[in-house]
Amino acid sequence: MARAGCAGTTQPRRAAKLRAGTTGHWKVVGAPQAGPRGAGAADQASSQRHVDAPKCARVSAGAASLSTCWGCLFITAPCLLAGTRLKGSKMHKLYLRVALSLLQLPLVVGLLVFLPAWTFDYGQAWLFMAVFFACSLAITVYLAVRDPQLLERRMRAGPSAETEPSQKVIMVVALFSIGALPVVSAIDHRLGWSQVPLAIVILGDLLIVIAYVGFYFVFRENTYGAATIQIAEGQKVISSGPYAVVRHPMYSCGLMMLLGIPLALGSWWGLLMLIPALAALVWRLLEEERFLAKNLPGYKDYMRKTPDRLVPRLW
Repeated sequence: MARAGCAGTTQPRRAAKLRAGTTGHWKVVGAPQAGPRGAGAADQASSQRHVDAPKCARVSAGAASLSTCWGCLFITAPCLLAGTRLKGSKMHKLYLRVALSLLQLPLVVGLLVFLPAWTFDYGQAWLFMAVFFACSLAITVYLAVRDPQLLERRMRAGPSAETEPSQKVIMVVALFSIGALPVVSAIDHRLGWSQVPLAIVILGDLLIVIAYVGFYFVFRENTYGAATIQIAEGQKVISSGPYAVVRHPMYSCGLMMLLGIPLALGSWWGLLMLIPALAALVWRLLEEERFLAKNLPGYKDYMRKTPDRLVPRLW
């Protein structure tokens, strides 16, 4: 993956010029560009990305007025600071979609939590929302800067994005179960069913943070990690990093996050919704393995070398 930074460069110090492309999206030019780093699978994929990272680029003082869209500026600002170059309307549309999704996230989660709780006097919920949004923002900005193609693949999600009928059913069940986690937990809070110690609530928030740290390592290792079951052009089996421990580290981290949500919201009864969520996750996992074993060369060998699917030494 191409890196951006100023250390070790021998290029002359000069401010990078800024100009508007024909699509109206601003880009950084006039800065030296870094070449491909290596011949690994992730590097081969990164060489096809629309983001080229220079060794050092200084953005002029007028950068603050470059975008007329605050949402787009919010996402593209880290790219400018990293000295990256954004090309074409496709990137512009992607970052705008991401910005809108981030703006909608607290509204959707807030409705799922505060509406069934029927109160804003819910300290555990405010802490949960802060942790969840901060983690979502951090991983999204990371992908926007370092792997926009992966971010685009992750944006194509949900039942409508799936091609197999069974996967559409699985995604409907999964979305219902995941949405029910905060809803049931909030109803529990409203009716006072559970008395969860503060230490357990904090543990739930920590599980969410740890899950997102795990997502970071998965995304860093596997640039093909789409939200749908598919095989991208040039895709190869990833067997290093977290994939050397279990075959589906993304699902392992997701399971940890789902466990943390009801605990962070101070609910024992919310844990019941883990049953259908886990069933949908395992169903999808098995379907994905069958698809990859049939269509991805080398995956059967990887399955033999890495026997654990989801939990090390357990399953």
